Amino acid sequence: MTAIKYVNRFLHGFELRSTGKWFLLSTITGVLAGLGAIAFQFLGQLVMHFALGVAAGYWPGEPAGEHLFFEHGAGDLTIWTLVLVVSIGGLVSGWLVYTFAPEAEGHGTDAVIDSFHNKRGHIPARIAVIKTIASAVTLGTGGSGGREGPIAQIGAAIGSTIARRLKLTDHDRRILLAAGMGAGVGAIFRAPLAGALFAGEILYKDADLESDAIVPAAISSIVGYSVYGLTLPREKCFAPLFGASPTYSLGSPLELFPFALLAVILVLAGIVYIQAFHRTHRLFRKLPVKPHFRPAIGAALAGLFAAGLYHACDGDERVLSVMATGYSALQDALQPEPALGLRLLLVIALCKIVTTSLTISSGGSGGVFGPSMVIGGCLGAAVGQYFHSLWPGLVAQPQAYAVVGMAGFFAGCAHAPFSTIIMVSEMTGNYNLLLPAMWVSTLCFLLCRRWTLYSKQVPTRLQSAAHRGDFVVDVLEGIQVRDVVDTSRQVQCVPEAITLKEIVHMLAETSQHYFPVVDVNERMVGIFSATDVRSYLYDETIWHLADASDVMVTRIVSVQPGDDLNTAMQRFTALNLDELPILAPENNGRLLGMLRRKDAIAVYNQRLIEHKHSADNQA
Repeated sequence: MTAIKYVNRFLHGFELRSTGKWFLLSTITGVLAGLGAIAFQFLGQLVMHFALGVAAGYWPGEPAGEHLFFEHGAGDLTIWTLVLVVSIGGLVSGWLVYTFAPEAEGHGTDAVIDSFHNKRGHIPARIAVIKTIASAVTLGTGGSGGREGPIAQIGAAIGSTIARRLKLTDHDRRILLAAGMGAGVGAIFRAPLAGALFAGEILYKDADLESDAIVPAAISSIVGYSVYGLTLPREKCFAPLFGASPTYSLGSPLELFPFALLAVILVLAGIVYIQAFHRTHRLFRKLPVKPHFRPAIGAALAGLFAAGLYHACDGDERVLSVMATGYSALQDALQPEPALGLRLLLVIALCKIVTTSLTISSGGSGGVFGPSMVIGGCLGAAVGQYFHSLWPGLVAQPQAYAVVGMAGFFAGCAHAPFSTIIMVSEMTGNYNLLLPAMWVSTLCFLLCRRWTLYSKQVPTRLQSAAHRGDFVVDVLEGIQVRDVVDTSRQVQCVPEAITLKEIVHMLAETSQHYFPVVDVNERMVGIFSATDVRSYLYDETIWHLADASDVMVTRIVSVQPGDDLNTAMQRFTALNLDELPILAPENNGRLLGMLRRKDAIAVYNQRLIEHKHSADNQA
């Protein structure tokens, strides 16, 4: 507690956006998120080693750049034991989540997005622990899911907890939540730049970015990636997750046409994936059973589906990539020599949609990014092989379509084109395909705008509760006083020499509340309100002695025609005024009119409605 107190005192010595403050906060978040990624990875491999490997005789393949804490053994696959293991995994995961942290159900990223927009960045600390264990159990027992969702929620919970313990503001807590999410994703996928961009981009459905989070997320992602790398052998420390893939490149600008066809196919598959995912979720919500048992039912159905597929394919273990992460199929799809045929690639891609929907939509704890990579990569490889058979001269490297398919599919499904392009490039070590990846990802993003995997995304910052106050200021600053003032309204000014008796009689004949006081040159020298005069009403002895200069306030709070409404509203609220005098900008004290608070609010509300209608039309 003493250490926290000193850190808290140190942080509050900085300005809000101080570089030093954010460097310290982001570094702490990155270190803890990196350690969380290590714990998550180790625990997942531990469960997988004993549950799938030792018990069921199934050893799922891993990416070439992945470090194995436990060596894969050899054994005979027992398919029905595999179904039993994945069912038990769903039961354990469901019990853990719904008993201790119901917020940790599902893929996790949606919960982080919802917390950022609607819960002021609050994520309980227990989420990090429960999500780590539940996701390790789900994925380690063969549940079809990915690591992105769990590690995003784990990192976000770490960032939120740090901000809460240090009593930071809501704004700072949201930024640290995003930084923790970026650190976790950047570490476990060996993609620090993509992790930072992912944290800022995944929050919104349209082409918007949480710019305040980018620099803190970049720092935390670099630190988290470095901490995670300490557990890796030297040769894998900074190697891409899928190893050094062959150097694929765009053969000709004409190849952009086949890539455009690939984008259309990816969008159609993405719509099927999104619809299946959400409809399965709604179906499981209606099941008349306790939520604790839904993940077990979903996992059992996914296991039975995989078993049926295994027998239908004559015991080909490669089709079991539809379970667990499925990265072995993706690794094969990226190789120059086709290890998987077109038919098998399509089977894995389409069946992965089914098993992922059953596993995650039922409440199982796992991500959707990993399965999306497998679906998009296998589908892209299949399309590449088919196009190669049609146009061998134009499509000379069909495996390149696997890399581009990975990027395009998730870019469309998640509405995160930029971070996905960078992430796929960092994971495969292939930057020569940036042009077709950008082309396909942009097309998928545009064509898939009506559908998204993440239901908690909001279109833009305008619709986010986190930025409601920001847009109040933005709208107010876009309106000037000259646009609001009612020029037809006549303001009665009072000469400074007028007696109090005349003022009292004047009040009885007008509904005006504020009275500017002017000198013989028509320059404003003060102001008083009807309330200021009330204290003299029952003391007629001074009516002939006092004049306007005795009643008025000489400290004038005013605005000029070129001032914006944000400035005006600050001055209204500073002294709780209802009207402000508008003075000429020449500083000669000439009164131009009076600005009423209710007029300013009415114009602001009208402008806000116009902005909202404009945003709805764009959406």
